[in-house]
Amino acid sequence: MTAGAIHATSSAHALRLTGVTKRFKRREALRGLNLEVPAGSIFGLIGPNGAGKTTAFSVACGFLRPDTGEVAILGGPGFDPARLKGRLTALPQDAVLGRETRCVDHLTYFARLQGMDTAEAAAAAAQALDEVGLGDRARERAKALSHGMLRRLGVAQALMGRPELVLLDEPTSGLDPRHAAELRDVLRRKRDGRTLLISSHNLTELESLCDHVAFIDRGVLVTSGATDVVTGKGQEIEIALGPGPEPVEVVRGALPGDTVDWEPDARVVRIRFAPTAGRAAEDVIGAALRALLDGGGRIAGVRRGTSLEKKFLEMT
Repeated sequence: MTAGAIHATSSAHALRLTGVTKRFKRREALRGLNLEVPAGSIFGLIGPNGAGKTTAFSVACGFLRPDTGEVAILGGPGFDPARLKGRLTALPQDAVLGRETRCVDHLTYFARLQGMDTAEAAAAAAQALDEVGLGDRARERAKALSHGMLRRLGVAQALMGRPELVLLDEPTSGLDPRHAAELRDVLRRKRDGRTLLISSHNLTELESLCDHVAFIDRGVLVTSGATDVVTGKGQEIEIALGPGPEPVEVVRGALPGDTVDWEPDARVVRIRFAPTAGRAAEDVIGAALRALLDGGGRIAGVRRGTSLEKKFLEMT
């Protein structure tokens, strides 16, 4: 595959796991996992330690064979190295790079494994290093890099060429805030028709980056869907009030068809509503704020839906 080519995925899903199980001696890491990753999405895979995230990644990459169940990748059954060469790339959580290998040589080697010729591999390696901020370190050996730089080098390897499906396990682990933000920008730019499957414990990061998410716990799927749906951004509003009046009944009168709850400890008005074609979240927010201000309320903050972190804690 050349660096400028990209295959057309014939399926609506870049990755589908159906009833997948995987056991390690007495521990069942995956217990009938069902997971569908829409093609072209930035998909966040979320779960506590031991939930089965890394095992699911390993099954998708062909590192592990499932005991039972079916795996479909980019429109075809199971992991096939010949079919998926250059189309599927991955960054494992504990990827180890050759300490004596120069950064550019490391990436060039992996680009050749994708099927690029020598010139294409050199160009792809240079571009990938620049994109993750390591262009000036191209000729340094891996042993001279910090942990964060090694992580960025690993991400560069996974993003080279034109892979259709990229699996990234904790890609920003160990990065300082600036480099983590820069890497998120790289991932957004690299979407461009690709599917990015990202596992991370940084739920704030995933909420800002992913358009689809899935929660897994103890090897099974808890919930999955568009991020806005999972977090309720189109169906729920939180309005924080400062000290003073609590005109919650005024809000209930202004929104008679909606559920309006008051959380006194947090001083939060929570509104749940059913969106319609002629009534969006912004309309509900406007009506609620007018009612609160008319009743003397002091607005401290407004949030659509709940945070991904809070939803995760509620559901797992």
